[in-house]
Amino acid sequence: MRNPIQEYEAVEAAAMKFVRSVTEGDSSHARELFTDDAVLFGFLDGALERGSIEQFYRNVDSVSGGEGFKARIDVVAVEETLAVVRVLEEGWGGRIDFTDYLLLLKIDGEWKCVAKAYNQNSDTVRK
Repeated sequence: MRNPIQEYEAVEAAAMKFVRSVTEGDSSHARELFTDDAVLFGFLDGALERGSIEQFYRNVDSVSGGEGFKARIDVVAVEETLAVVRVLEEGWGGRIDFTDYLLLLKIDGEWKCVAKAYNQNSDTVRK
């Protein structure tokens, strides 16, 4: 059975905390979204990042999205207590395009992100 549109909107609102943090260069919004034990996986300028979501917070707090930054949220799936969100980012820090996948669980009635995996578009990798 498909979830009602209201649930998709709740997932999108949760993911907006991620986008707001990236845009503003302030991890406080994302800290409301991610669980304390959330994990991160991806390659940033060719170097593998993996482990604690704290690495994401450090990255966000050191670089804001910038003037030309754009983001789009796509709610890919919502299945009762599980959701998958894709976030497209263009121009983070003035140069990097990302595709992020966020895995969310509905915990105590609230959508929380437990994992973030991302791809840096190859034409934005600094060697």
